[in-house]
Amino acid sequence: MKRATAQHVAIEAGVSKWTVIRAFTPGSSITEVSKAKVLAAAEKLNYRPNLLARSLATNLTHQVAVLVDDFGNPHKLPFLETLTAALQAKGLVAILVNINDHYNHIHAILNAEQRQVDAIILLGTAFRDETLNDRKLGGGSAPMFVLARDSQIEGVPAVSCDTDVAIAEIGKHLLERGYHRPGFMCGPRTLSTALGRRRNFKEFWRRERDTDLLEIAADRYSVDAGAEAARRYLEKTPATDRVDVLMCENDALAFGALDVIRSELKLRVPEDIAVVGFDNAAFAASPSYGLTTYEQPVSEMVDAVIAMLLGQREKITVNIRGRLVVRAST
Repeated sequence: MKRATAQHVAIEAGVSKWTVIRAFTPGSSITEVSKAKVLAAAEKLNYRPNLLARSLATNLTHQVAVLVDDFGNPHKLPFLETLTAALQAKGLVAILVNINDHYNHIHAILNAEQRQVDAIILLGTAFRDETLNDRKLGGGSAPMFVLARDSQIEGVPAVSCDTDVAIAEIGKHLLERGYHRPGFMCGPRTLSTALGRRRNFKEFWRRERDTDLLEIAADRYSVDAGAEAARRYLEKTPATDRVDVLMCENDALAFGALDVIRSELKLRVPEDIAVVGFDNAAFAASPSYGLTTYEQPVSEMVDAVIAMLLGQREKITVNIRGRLVVRAST
């Protein structure tokens, strides 16, 4: 069966084609009587507006590209769930783009531009600032936003958890528990600077206890990478020289570290070594982990970036306070 068009609906309703278009355009001027006629005819003919044709007329596609690169992070799925649900509630559709070794940020952004998306959201992706300043990304691009990570690029606002407050709360908690030999497990060195957690944690211990921070680097943000980094450090370090608390840049790294500490080396947590994460991913509350972690204010962060995207809020970098969740690992 041939798909009904706006012209078919117009004939059925006894109105002009432009009246049909106005009936399906929010905010358009149309009488209730005319709109009722159009909707009744559209229902009868099973008509649905052609969104592609409308985008050509309005220069809006109501599509938002969401770029993601760390699918090994268990916190990414609930973040995506909240973001896509909020976009859909505003009549927007998310196009999910997987950033990987074969498809980098430049390719993804240029491809999104070709699809005429209304905006681009980099969801916690580990981009380098120079990537977005690449000369291939000229003027006239879709507005870009960074979510759950920092941005130092002019004109690219970021919405993230307030790192200064988060690390101060974590540090205070650890001091109160009596820890004094801190370590920090970060992701890839060239990428983790955008999170600011390592820098703030290092400055906290230097300021409060004049203590140097031992740093352990994982080569990627995943449970396996966290396990590998923890295993490498613990196997080569005598028990008397080990840190007494290990903060991990995110929960995925912390899960891997805890697996090695408890299951492979049979150490006690927190008696032999305490562990802290960041994100409050779903498994953090499991008795298997009991991970002390910092919860990002996901809903508030998503609401802020969408308000900017829709022009309902000034497009400036925003840091929102989260909350410390204390469990058995400390």
